[in-house]
Amino acid sequence: MRSKVVVGLLMVLVAVFFISSVATAQGSAKLLCVSKKELKGEETVASCMAKGERFAVVDPYGLVRILSPEEVELTKAFNPKAFETRAFGMKYIKTAPAMAPMPSLTKEAP
Repeated sequence: MRSKVVVGLLMVLVAVFFISSVATAQGSAKLLCVSKKELKGEETVASCMAKGERFAVVDPYGLVRILSPEEVELTKAFNPKAFETRAFGMKYIKTAPAMAPMPSLTKEAP
C-alpha cells in the first residue's frame, strides 16, 4: 500500500514538471514591430531599426514595453542576437519567434 502512494506521488511530481516545462517554453517574450504592424519576417529586426522602425517587447502576460533608443543600444550591448531574428509586426504575434536568450556572462576557463 505504501509503495502505491509513493508511485502515485512520483507520477504527480513528473506531471507537474512536464506541465511547467511546457508552460515556460511557450511563455517567452517576443520582439515586435510597433510602427509596421504588417511585417511578416521579410527583414531582420536590425535592418528595420536602421530604417527608424520602433519595436516593443511583449511578455507572455501581454504587457508591452516600447523600446527607447537608449534601451535598444543597451540591449544590443548585452544581447546582440536579439536583433538578428526576423522582424514581425503586432498583427503576427503568434508566428513571431521568441527573443533570443541572453548569452552567458561567465567566462570559460582557459
